[in-house]
Amino acid sequence: MASGGNIKNAVIALLVPLPSIFFYLSFLNHYDDSSIDPQKFQSLWAWCYHHPLLLANALFFFNVNILFWVIGQIQSSHWMIDPYWTVIPVMLVHYYATHPLAHYDLWRSRIVILLTWVWSIRLTHNYFRREKWQWGAREDWRFTEMSQQYGKQWWWISFFAVYVSQQMFLIGLSLPLYVVHTVNKPLSIWDLVAILVCVGGLVIAYYADTQLYDFVSRNNKLKGLGKPLVPVLDSGLWYYSRHPNYFGEQLWWWGLVVFAWSLGYGWTLVGALVNTLCLAYVTRLVEERMLKQESRAEAFRLYQKTTSVWAPWFKSSLSGVKNKSA
Repeated sequence: MASGGNIKNAVIALLVPLPSIFFYLSFLNHYDDSSIDPQKFQSLWAWCYHHPLLLANALFFFNVNILFWVIGQIQSSHWMIDPYWTVIPVMLVHYYATHPLAHYDLWRSRIVILLTWVWSIRLTHNYFRREKWQWGAREDWRFTEMSQQYGKQWWWISFFAVYVSQQMFLIGLSLPLYVVHTVNKPLSIWDLVAILVCVGGLVIAYYADTQLYDFVSRNNKLKGLGKPLVPVLDSGLWYYSRHPNYFGEQLWWWGLVVFAWSLGYGWTLVGALVNTLCLAYVTRLVEERMLKQESRAEAFRLYQKTTSVWAPWFKSSLSGVKNKSA
């Protein structure tokens, strides 16, 4: 991508959340707990005060679903949702923590905010490292395939497939962040469990993504030298799992669920559960894509037979696989 286009996309990405940010700051400026009765607010500000979850969804709908979609139509690329997937949970956790109705244990809030920042920095770094530090160089390959599948209808289908669906996922996954900032209970042993699960997921995802990045970089060098490529990454964490990066990401979200569950809101697992089911579908798509590549198909089939899909586990012997299929 030309330098000018890269800078243009960077500026667009940095400016695009400002409508929501300014609106929320304006709402906070209208609220002063010491001098203003919320019942005396103008109707709009009263609604914002009494419905924090609905407000979060409204801001997401107008600022992401509509504005991002319009920009995507103009640019003929829906690239922006990918980097913002890594940023929106950070924005949400700070929104929930600063809303006038927030009520929480300070230490739990600090821990969850710190963990969310670490998750975001890790994922953002991995995204830009993979994209060679460019803004909007390409969109997610799944969106590209869907645009080819739906043809002329993609312009309106993309609104639901790319953006409305992301709202359901991100708001749902971030429900534990809301719970943490609406329940004030002392820290317990379950908070420690949640921290360990979250940190474990972050560590696994980081090392898995780094190993994948190094593998792709080595293959690109081999390709440049005209040498045969290594068909499958089966070392490091990838020796024990075909998708350790997905496994680590799932651990992170389920760790947040433990925070909410310990506060009496176990139903918030619905977001993590739906995301896990979606990721299972994405896993199938990724593996089908690998099997369509003739140079990798045979090696990947063998890899499938001997290696766990998500959770890291010991290799299955080929003889054992043959005996089971006999």
